[in-house]
Amino acid sequence: MGLYDILKQKWTNPDSGNMPLLSKITAGLIAGGIGAAVGNPADVAMVRMQADGRLPSSQRRNYNSVIDAITRMSKQEGVASLWRGSSLTVNRAMIVTASQLASYDQIKEMILENGTMKDGLGTHVTASFAAGFVAAAASNPVDVIKTRVMNMKVEPGKVAPYSGAIDCAMKTVKAEGIMALYKGFIPTISRQGPFTVVLFVTLEQVRELLKDF
Repeated sequence: MGLYDILKQKWTNPDSGNMPLLSKITAGLIAGGIGAAVGNPADVAMVRMQADGRLPSSQRRNYNSVIDAITRMSKQEGVASLWRGSSLTVNRAMIVTASQLASYDQIKEMILENGTMKDGLGTHVTASFAAGFVAAAASNPVDVIKTRVMNMKVEPGKVAPYSGAIDCAMKTVKAEGIMALYKGFIPTISRQGPFTVVLFVTLEQVRELLKDF
């Protein structure tokens, strides 16, 4: 979000005070991609630790912590394993950041330009909830594929269940249908909606407090 704001300040039209939608999306893609690339090792560890309890006892990894997970993955599977599924993580973050931040700014601008509401809490809540829905709808398919790729167990000497994100998507759709990509959508929007509202409402309040500094 910090990088997005930096790009927003650079690309905003000084006359209108607004930034074109395409520029908003581009800024979100850049900011999300960079952030995700840096955080991928922790993301892989999180996915594995969350899924460990669902595995048979003999297949559980039993990581003690995120640090333990990252350390053991590096030793047992190589450092490259920390960026397994990184293309998915980066793509997801680019999609989420671009859809969430760009849609929030765009919807907020539309509300203010149409005079539907004034620039205040009501506008911020409305725009942020809409942005959360857009982000959830755009990212859910990537989430499903990312989780499956990151969590797949690769046995030594055997072929991996999926060769990559596209292979995983094709196999998932072929075996379970297109709606398999939207498994868990209700929990996703239940999390994404309130999170996005709290995020943007808080951000707007902080901006208001700091505008004179």
